[in-house]
Amino acid sequence: MEFVDLTKKNFCFCMLLALLMVSNSCGAEPKKLTGRTELKSKLSDLQYRVTQLDETEPAFENEFWDHHKEGIYVDVVSGEVLFSSLDKFDSGTGWPSFVKPLDSSSIVEIKDTSHGMARTEVRSKNGNSHLGHVFNDGPKPTGLRYCINSASLKFIEKSKLKESGYGLWMKHFSN
Repeated sequence: MEFVDLTKKNFCFCMLLALLMVSNSCGAEPKKLTGRTELKSKLSDLQYRVTQLDETEPAFENEFWDHHKEGIYVDVVSGEVLFSSLDKFDSGTGWPSFVKPLDSSSIVEIKDTSHGMARTEVRSKNGNSHLGHVFNDGPKPTGLRYCINSASLKFIEKSKLKESGYGLWMKHFSN
């Protein structure tokens, strides 16, 4: 997991840095980054505002806050693997929360001082999508709470991993 100390004032630099750090993760090949116009047509208005404009969706009014199926969560923009249902927990916040990323190399953490707060923003490495924030008030074993916007995620059910190109991640669910 990387921590990049950048503020919103240096956002352009951050985007350039994220593009330069592109690497493939295990599993399905991440999709090539697309232009803003193509993204606007591919994503819903909310998905676009969350992933590209760093907005936050409403608590308790999003697709995955109370979602309990087994599978993985991938970046809605790039398809890169982010989180597992096995690491998801009910934080009571109204957003999907995870104790850790499934593949820490697919996550970039950035210091965020917007809105008068000191937080750590979480972005996808290849897609550079705004995912949410990570906090130090989560359960054991990590003590972390990755508070993630559902609008930034696509869920791949365990039974559909192989056919969706994520077959390598089946081993994650083996007993």
